[in-house]
Amino acid sequence: MKQKKKVTALLLSIFLGELGFDRFYLGKIGTGLLKLITVGGGGIWWIIDIILIASGSMKDKRGNELV
Repeated sequence: MKQKKKVTALLLSIFLGELGFDRFYLGKIGTGLLKLITVGGGGIWWIIDIILIASGSMKDKRGNELV
């Protein structure tokens, strides 16, 4: 499986993160659906994910760091 790109995840999070697209990209389907249903947790979860991805703290479903 190819490693996920940090830039792609960050752009998805910024532009479509309220709909969970960043989580779907990282293979985290369950939390992606929750984020979709709650519209990014009212925006809070969306902002937190942007910060986590930008700082390098977010990992994909398998625990691999984003490259």
